[in-house]
Amino acid sequence: MRILLLGEYSNVHNTLAIGLRELGHTVTVVSNGDFWKNYPRDIDLARRPGRLGGICLILKVLLLLPRLRNYDIVQFINPIFFELKAHRLVPIFRYLKKHNRRLVLGAYGMDHYWVSTNITQMPLRYSDFNIGKQLRNNPEAIKEQHEWLGTDKEYLNKLMARECHGIIAGLYEYLVSYTPHYPQKITFIPYPIIIHSTHINTFSSIPYPINIFIGISRNRSHYKGTDIMLHAAQTLRATYPDKVKLTIAEGLPFEEYTKKMNGADIILDQLYSYTPSMNPLEAMSRGIICVGGGEPENYQILNEPTLRPIINVEPTYESCLHQLEQLINHPERIPELKKQSIAYIVKHHDYKKIARQYEQFYLRLLQNC
Repeated sequence: MRILLLGEYSNVHNTLAIGLRELGHTVTVVSNGDFWKNYPRDIDLARRPGRLGGICLILKVLLLLPRLRNYDIVQFINPIFFELKAHRLVPIFRYLKKHNRRLVLGAYGMDHYWVSTNITQMPLRYSDFNIGKQLRNNPEAIKEQHEWLGTDKEYLNKLMARECHGIIAGLYEYLVSYTPHYPQKITFIPYPIIIHSTHINTFSSIPYPINIFIGISRNRSHYKGTDIMLHAAQTLRATYPDKVKLTIAEGLPFEEYTKKMNGADIILDQLYSYTPSMNPLEAMSRGIICVGGGEPENYQILNEPTLRPIINVEPTYESCLHQLEQLINHPERIPELKKQSIAYIVKHHDYKKIARQYEQFYLRLLQNC
């Protein structure tokens, strides 16, 4: 198959492309590298700052469009697949649909259905937008509502969901958001991860200090709950200065981020998530224990009956502090959790296995041409 992957979130498309190429497919990744994270891509569409940067990007896309024809599959990372306003992406989407065989929309992150479902139906006990039946009122959550409800972004998202031939959710939460609207069209496929360590039996003991790693996204700390997790980690470091080391990465490109992450024992993930996203999955592949979203739904959707390597926390400071303190005071648990973390990634997220799942989904779409 000839496959075109448009846009990037957290290395999903780049990693998927590697797996699909190993299966013999021709894959082109077109993206901005996910901003400062600078993930690899075949064609770079990073936007320079300012209005002139927007004009230059539009011209670059227009010149590129003839090369984005005659693909078997075109997959979009998000309705905002290029750094352009939603109304400018509408004709680009229509062009791509006209000149390619099958289109797939990724449900991998922020979009209209994620926002709308969580502020109206509230199917999750907690999310980026609600805790129980109470809406969160932090500025970032309100900003996302203003951007995705009753706007050009909503129109574009609904257009693409309606006209794409398939929708793929990468996390349980995003599957829940789309299923009420497109139950026959959406499917769940886990995120792809390249395994970095298979030495499962090398973790025999963990000397103090235990290295806790946290990555902080610019301007989204409160929204994602990393401010609370950081506070809990700082409290532990102050309480157990000889037992705890805290490593913080903020706004780093992916290569630098992973270098700083290496050597950590624990990674702190997003607080309001049911499931681990790409960065903690990447960490788990290196034998780093994830503290974050490990709700029962995460294991159920994977049909995982035994492996439970993720330290699940409720969205409170007290829960974070308690779970971290349990690990610090019981370091004998850490080697086994590290082994389980790698085993979990090998079983459920190996990029070659995931690429085969995408391949089968794509082939089913093409059979219905």
